[in-house]
Amino acid sequence: MGIEWFRDLAIATLGFGATIVVISVGVLAFMLYRKLRPILDSVKSTAKRVENISTTVEEEVTRPLAQLAAFVQGVRQVVGLFSGFTRRK
Repeated sequence: MGIEWFRDLAIATLGFGATIVVISVGVLAFMLYRKLRPILDSVKSTAKRVENISTTVEEEVTRPLAQLAAFVQGVRQVVGLFSGFTRRK
C-alpha cells in the first residue's frame, strides 16, 4: 500500500462526497421550490389585482381630476387677464 493507493482513495472519497452534496442540494432546492410555489403564485395574483386597481383609479379618478384642474387653471388665467384690464395703474 503505497501513497498512490491513499491518493486514489482520497480522490474516490471526495468525488463520492461531492456527488452526495450536489444531490442533497438539488433535492433541498426542489423541496424549497415546492413549498414557495403557492406563495409566489399568491404574490403574482396580488400584484395583478393591484395593477388592475391602479389602472381603474387612473382612468376613473386621476384623469377627470387632471382635466378639472386644467379647466380651473384656464378660468383663473382668463379672470386674471380681465382683472388686469380693469386695474388702475
